[in-house]
Amino acid sequence: MVEPHPSGGYILEELSVGMSAEKRVAVTEERIAQFAEASDDFNPVHMDEAFASRTAYRGRIAHGLLSASFGSAVVGTILPGAGAIYLGQTLNFHKPVRIGDVAVARVTVASIDEAAARVVLSCTIHVNDELVMDGEATVRVPRRRRPAKS
Repeated sequence: MVEPHPSGGYILEELSVGMSAEKRVAVTEERIAQFAEASDDFNPVHMDEAFASRTAYRGRIAHGLLSASFGSAVVGTILPGAGAIYLGQTLNFHKPVRIGDVAVARVTVASIDEAAARVVLSCTIHVNDELVMDGEATVRVPRRRRPAKS
């Protein structure tokens, strides 16, 4: 596991396939309410226990994109960190995340395209060691600055 880079972000030349980082995030009532407000997604399966208890989930679940955002937090703050720009993301949801769960978001460098300064990251979210979400992110990563020509 890597820690955040002292500068805030890893540059392309510092990355290698297999590097991983993770973040643990508690899923709370407050986070769900804040995400609903930010996204304008007030689906009652996320907000209303009486409604949600009558669904296949038998209770409220967190927004899928709230869980996915925990992976985004790893990408933006740890690996690669500051300066990384999302170009694309695939997401596969396997199980619901609920209030009280602790989600563990892990990002692993899967491949590096040095010519394009792009990195493919394997992204997973686990709750109690069970996979709840996975996918791949493609990000652009800053390079080492080249010296100015004289």
